[in-house]
Amino acid sequence: MESRRSFLEKSSQLAAGALSIGALAASPSEAQAPSQTPSKRLKILMRSGWGTDDPTRGSFVFAHALAFADAGHDVQIFLTGESTYLMRKATADAVKPIGWPPLSEMMEKIVAKHIPVFS
Repeated sequence: MESRRSFLEKSSQLAAGALSIGALAASPSEAQAPSQTPSKRLKILMRSGWGTDDPTRGSFVFAHALAFADAGHDVQIFLTGESTYLMRKATADAVKPIGWPPLSEMMEKIVAKHIPVFS
């Protein structure tokens, strides 16, 4: 019970600190200053099992991997189940997610950025 109380106290202190930091960052003078904290390069492994039965969900892993790579992180994609069929060129050419670029365009960018895809 004591560890639970301690956890709740710490999490409320963190939340209060985050609110005060957010208020400071919202001020105009702070918004113009460059960030002083160095960004950390993350190693991210993304997994998906969605395939052609839901083209939008099937494409999410590729779109999000590109976004992480553009942000400077090391990304790898791991495909399982139905999503492995997306690696066929004919299938990738046919997948058109709603609100996202065609999968074939995203795959070209994945290859250009040398993002490893495992299946």
